Amino acid sequence: MRLVSFGAAGQERAGVMRRERIVPVNELHPSLPTSVRALIAGGHLPALAKLVAAYAGAGVDPAAVRLGPPVADAGKIVCIGLNYKDHATEQGKPWPEQPLLFCKTGNTLAGPADDVRLPRVPCAPDYEVELAVVIGARAKAVTRERARDVILGYMVGNDLTARLWQGNDGQWFRAKSVDGFYPCGPALVTADEVADVAALRLTATVNGAARQDARADQLIHDIPSLIAYITKDITLEPGDIVSTGTPAGVGCYRKPPAFLAPGDIVECAISGLGRLRNRIVAADA
Repeated sequence: MRLVSFGAAGQERAGVMRRERIVPVNELHPSLPTSVRALIAGGHLPALAKLVAAYAGAGVDPAAVRLGPPVADAGKIVCIGLNYKDHATEQGKPWPEQPLLFCKTGNTLAGPADDVRLPRVPCAPDYEVELAVVIGARAKAVTRERARDVILGYMVGNDLTARLWQGNDGQWFRAKSVDGFYPCGPALVTADEVADVAALRLTATVNGAARQDARADQLIHDIPSLIAYITKDITLEPGDIVSTGTPAGVGCYRKPPAFLAPGDIVECAISGLGRLRNRIVAADA
């Protein structure tokens, strides 16, 4: 299945993509929750799949509505730094022996076509295409061998970062948690539709020019290892997001550096999962 959230920001409701139309969950059965996170947490997806298969309505044209972040109210966004081999190489750094964890806050969530509004003060904004994992079951002390049991599915993420603040602040919280600095989607694709995660190709362009291009087999710490590491001490809940790192080609390591500016169009895509297309706008636009 491909789960989406659609509607005005803060008022999104759940839907399922079928034949290039959105099937609104509230049209399927009155007992079903109307948020993707609640559908996951309540174990409703098997029943939902059957109802969608039998749906005879017209559905909603996705071009006629705003798509929001698939999990619009995710409880946690756990991110991994320095987790692609080529990204470590472009920085001249050794591969980390254990995952480098940081977080983004819920206010960073944005839809796959939303404008990204920059802060009012200079911040050197940068793009980072990432493979995002969405958790499907409560996970504590999960072994690497059992990690796939708690993965619901995958989506595209863009871990936008204020590089100036990342360097100056001494820690990454402010740089990573600007409003709207995690566009994601366009859909949450359930794991049964992804045959080979390692073969997924991640790309990013700015104004049509290629910036990042790599496959997920470049991960230093693979997804089962990440989940095992995180859940040793941090409980992951249904709907939580694990953003697994970005490959080489980010703006801050280009020569000369190439940061984002108002008017830029950033496109982040992953084969089989979809594409984000976000316009960068000034704070007062």
